[in-house]
Amino acid sequence: MPDDQPETPYLELLARGAPAEAYERPVLRARAEGASAARLAALERAKLPALRVRGELEGRRRREAELSALFETAHDLAGLRDLDAVLQAIVQRARSLLGTEVAYLTLNDPQAGDTYMRVTDGSVSARFQQLRLGMGEGLGGLVAQTARPYVTESYFDDERFQHTRTIDSGVKDEGLAAILGVPLMLGSGVIGVLFAADRRPRVFEREQVALLGSFAAHAAVAIDTANLLAETRSALAELEAANEIIRDRSEVIERASEVHDRLTELVLRGGGVHDVAAAVAEVLSGTVEFTEAHTAPAAAVDRSRAGGHAVRHGEDWIAAVSASGELLGALVLRGHPRLDPVDQRTLERAAMVTSLLLLARRSADEAEQRVRGELLDDLLDAPDREPRLLRERAARLRADLDAPHVVLAAGIDAPGAAFGAASGGAPGPAAGPPPEETDEPDRTGRAHRAEGADEAAGRQRLWAAASHLAATRHGLAAARDGGTVLLLPLADGEGADSLARRTARQLGTAVQAAVTVGASAPVSAPAARPGEVASAYAEARRCLEALRVLGRGGQGAAAEDFGFLGLLLGGARDGAGDAARVEGFIARTIGAVVDYDARRGTDLVRTLDAYFASGMSPARTKDELHVHVNTVAQRLERVGRLLGPDWQSPSRALEVQLALRLHRLASAIAR
Repeated sequence: MPDDQPETPYLELLARGAPAEAYERPVLRARAEGASAARLAALERAKLPALRVRGELEGRRRREAELSALFETAHDLAGLRDLDAVLQAIVQRARSLLGTEVAYLTLNDPQAGDTYMRVTDGSVSARFQQLRLGMGEGLGGLVAQTARPYVTESYFDDERFQHTRTIDSGVKDEGLAAILGVPLMLGSGVIGVLFAADRRPRVFEREQVALLGSFAAHAAVAIDTANLLAETRSALAELEAANEIIRDRSEVIERASEVHDRLTELVLRGGGVHDVAAAVAEVLSGTVEFTEAHTAPAAAVDRSRAGGHAVRHGEDWIAAVSASGELLGALVLRGHPRLDPVDQRTLERAAMVTSLLLLARRSADEAEQRVRGELLDDLLDAPDREPRLLRERAARLRADLDAPHVVLAAGIDAPGAAFGAASGGAPGPAAGPPPEETDEPDRTGRAHRAEGADEAAGRQRLWAAASHLAATRHGLAAARDGGTVLLLPLADGEGADSLARRTARQLGTAVQAAVTVGASAPVSAPAARPGEVASAYAEARRCLEALRVLGRGGQGAAAEDFGFLGLLLGGARDGAGDAARVEGFIARTIGAVVDYDARRGTDLVRTLDAYFASGMSPARTKDELHVHVNTVAQRLERVGRLLGPDWQSPSRALEVQLALRLHRLASAIAR
């Protein structure tokens, strides 16, 4: 080949797009053929411009591919249908054009204050695909926080980034080394980050950073467009819904007017609760039932009562029926999982009418309740009444006093409550003496009067609920000793204990408070043996006090529920000898301490109670008694001298604790 044409082989290499290493071959071949030094120098000179031309051509092809990819991305955005598909295409094209092994995109979560993985391509790690990066954490968190691109040749060796265990574990699982991240900008705000990454160290050129930034801009446009489309669709749906509501409004208003007229007519002609339910069911084309308070879904009724509106409960709607803070029941609409707001108000209005009807019926029932209370008072206070007259009075009330009955004593459970504790003697119908005079400031007196008013209102609600329960069960009820006494028939196969528990639940639901109920043993025929009713009432009161002393307020029980303590609670009806044995046990075990307190006016019994309740810890005992720990130690030393040095041994301690409990129980009953 002539020496004056050294560029010819390089033109051929350029023509066929040979790789850069092929441009060394003409020089090597000429040297092997023994070419002159001038020829070799000419080839070397021709090689350099050829490589520059090749680089320009390569750059043009790369820019052409980049522009083509950007054009295709813009085309995808123009026909945006699926945001996920567009974002996936952007990530795939970014990975392909930058020649990286992995590309991914994260979006910011303003509520969580971090950025989370949205789309990945080339990723193999599940942990990496679920990463969330806090603002400023790792490379991506720093890009999201600063709105500036960041690049690293080797992430784990780069100290510019805040490395966290979670992020580093995810990046390590994916095996990434070189990472480039650029922000996704909408206006001046960052909504996410677009990444390209390799599993080996690598230097990203400035042109590659710019290219990834262009893809990030397209991704931001895609997200913004998708959000705008979603808002547009939502607005259109709202307009359609509004048109539908307008079309239905006239029909709904007509239905509301119809039900209002029918409910007014029912009230005027003295209709009942079930008539209201039937009228509403016909208008709303569903099934409406009135349920008692204790059978209605408690959670739904509470929500309806608190908000004053009907609430959804599964496939049903519940509207509480209440008056003056008392829950009377609920209206339940079935067959309407979706209820129009106007129809919902119709159901609420029906519940209000139902409460008015119930109050009217209650006014009529109060006379009957007073008669029931008077009959029960006579059974308790005048056991010498003629049985025939008692039966006749009971028959007018649909009560059968020749069937087995149980006497139940009920009281609202409250701190320091003591059923009839102030009466001081035999039980009587009085609600209790007036409060003692005090020389405390007037505001304390007002607080006491307010507390007394609340207690009186609670007793009134309890009496009303007990009277209603007695009427439905064909029994009797009366207010007595600061609480309520009931005489209820015993169903076949039912025990006094189960009746007490059921009554406590029903009364507690009705008055929305914890109600404690003590029950007597069954009285076989109250009309034939009215004298047994009074002793049965005394037994029921003892059971009530036992429940409170034992920390079981809000429950119901009979003497048989207390096992050995039942001998004491049963009193004379179960044998006085058992009670005497209990008193002897108390005297033998802690009698010396009780007597010492009585003689000296000390507080050793209370100290013992607090000591055992505090896990036999003097430090916790002094906190319970609000005294110095030395005072506790002195009192316990005195107890040791009275009871003996082994009083804290396991066996003696158990006996002492049992005696303390029995002493406290016997003291409460004695009151």
